[in-house]
Amino acid sequence: MESDPIEKPAETPIERIVRLAFHDDRDRFQRFVDLLRAVTPPGVEVIVRGSAVTGTRWSDGQPFDAEGPGTSDLDVTFIGGGMLQHWDSFYIPGLHTVPLSEEHPDACPPLSDLRRQLGDLAGRPVNLQASTDFVQFARDVLFEQPYVTLIPKEAADVAPGEEA
Repeated sequence: MESDPIEKPAETPIERIVRLAFHDDRDRFQRFVDLLRAVTPPGVEVIVRGSAVTGTRWSDGQPFDAEGPGTSDLDVTFIGGGMLQHWDSFYIPGLHTVPLSEEHPDACPPLSDLRRQLGDLAGRPVNLQASTDFVQFARDVLFEQPYVTLIPKEAADVAPGEEA
């Protein structure tokens, strides 16, 4: 009697990010998230999107790091909580910023050092962006753009017994 081959469990999106962007180094990934957590106020969610989540670039279908190790970037977005106030450049004023990136190095001066530290830790470019819940909802639901939550939104000033 033949037995069924053992199926390998599917890779989770976090496992894919750790494998692709951090060369399977979970400690380095955790330090990356800890750096983000240190600057993320309550009421802000931090997500990562793009080829680190999907494994391929949306523009041409090429695999993550197709041009060699460290060549694909990480796209990190702060959602809500007033993070937009730190940016000087926007795609949609008051709703969605340009990324603090090689193309826009002065988009958010207060987070420039963080971006450098994250890039050094990841060994690749890191782009930081801020957006509102509304824009994130549109990207998620209307455009079905995949993302992974790195830091969930925490309630600010919730009294005991109240829901966040």
